Amino acid sequence: MKSAKIKTDTKESEEIDGFRVLLNSFGREEGFIDFQLESFNDFIKSRIPSIIREIDEIKPEVPDIGDFKIKLGKFKIGKPSVKEADGSVREILPLEARMRDLTYGAPMYIEMTPVLNGIESETMYVNFGDLPVMIKSNICPLSKMSRRELVEAGEDPDDPGGYFVINGTERVLVLIEEICPNRIIVEKSSISNITENARIHSSNDGYIQRHIVERKTDGIIRINFANINRLPIVILFRALGLESDKEIIEAISDDPEVQQEFYSNLFETSSSSVDEAIEEVGAHLKIPQKEYRIERAQTIMDRYLLPHLGQDKKNRKEKALFLAKAVERIILSNLDRIPKYDLDHYSNKRVRLVGDLLEVLFRSILLGKWGLITRINYNYQKLTKRGRFPPLPSIVESSVLTNQIVSAIAIGSWVGGRTGVSQRLERDSFVKTITHIRNILSPLTPTQEHFEARELHPTHWGRIDPSHTPEGATIGLRKYLAIMAKITTGLPEKDQKLLFDYVKKQMGD
Repeated sequence: MKSAKIKTDTKESEEIDGFRVLLNSFGREEGFIDFQLESFNDFIKSRIPSIIREIDEIKPEVPDIGDFKIKLGKFKIGKPSVKEADGSVREILPLEARMRDLTYGAPMYIEMTPVLNGIESETMYVNFGDLPVMIKSNICPLSKMSRRELVEAGEDPDDPGGYFVINGTERVLVLIEEICPNRIIVEKSSISNITENARIHSSNDGYIQRHIVERKTDGIIRINFANINRLPIVILFRALGLESDKEIIEAISDDPEVQQEFYSNLFETSSSSVDEAIEEVGAHLKIPQKEYRIERAQTIMDRYLLPHLGQDKKNRKEKALFLAKAVERIILSNLDRIPKYDLDHYSNKRVRLVGDLLEVLFRSILLGKWGLITRINYNYQKLTKRGRFPPLPSIVESSVLTNQIVSAIAIGSWVGGRTGVSQRLERDSFVKTITHIRNILSPLTPTQEHFEARELHPTHWGRIDPSHTPEGATIGLRKYLAIMAKITTGLPEKDQKLLFDYVKKQMGD
């Protein structure tokens, strides 16, 4: 018996040693938090320049000086630095930022060229704000140091990085779990007078517009999106360019049974033309002025209806055909002719990384109602009214972008009213630090049951740790990546559309 026990212990010891070797190898070759570093590096290298290219130029409304605009060019980022009280600027490392309660950030510069009446002036790089730097990212000096150099700099050579130092505090942006964008997901409804609904989370340039297409017990199908609620879908079809009943029916399906189920919807509108249907869409906005109501209805259809398909008038027909397929799936689900969609299946979900979160925040600060671009326009107008033609550096308020980004990461409040995105990094142990950076949060509120969302799903296998979740209100809603799980990155949204168009062309559709 004793020898048998010794053999068992030896076997277990070998298994533990083997797992330890495997774990160490994974940590060296793949990295436990490399997905966060790669996402942040991609944000610096690709996403910020892409946003600047989209803006392209700024046109301040400056009277009495002619045609004036500011062309935007290349983007570059400096090294992590601090501005001292005497005005001097010098490079720093994370240790100094922690000790002095500073934000570990780097200045960002954008190439600006004033153009007056078609004549370009001198191009210059202008500082438009400081960006908090992720520890161990490509622009952090620690990423290029050896173990010995890290020790000499006062840093832990085994520290994984993947977090920020904001006002001396280590903060991490947690992973956010969301419904897969740009996909039609049909599910049975728990509401008494609604049989099925289709969710469409349309994503474009980081913004997500949510659509709900629902079928009532009497067979009437309605849509909710933006500021429009319970709009009969047939009105929207006509407003988007499908004028006749025949066009609408054929766009939905060539199956007689599906067509029969939809016929009752054709009596939900009295309009027979595109213009009349647009007026009906406007009526759902409850705007008294007719001209403004129609203009607002067209803006909502172009900008907020399925923005991933385009945000121009020419995209309306494509949007109508996409919605027609959503209607077909709803009816097929009601007829029990397609399998039930599982919203909790992980193929129907995506995880937002630090680059995704920062991109949304960056866009809102630059392009928001009171964002940096608006302030540049205002500053030019204010100074030119005083008879001065100001230099570029004086009208770009770099503190606007710096303060708003730092505030968002320090507090954790994000675009869209989401909270808890940024959290203080747990340092109780090395394991807690790693798991905190690999934390996944669900957008669902913990005050409601959400029993199915909290349960362990078969598709969590190899992706989500089955036992690591807190007790209490957030059980099942706060999850952690499995120990050797990796996060893959998909194609950018524009490349997805190009691929979709190519496949459609090859199929002759």
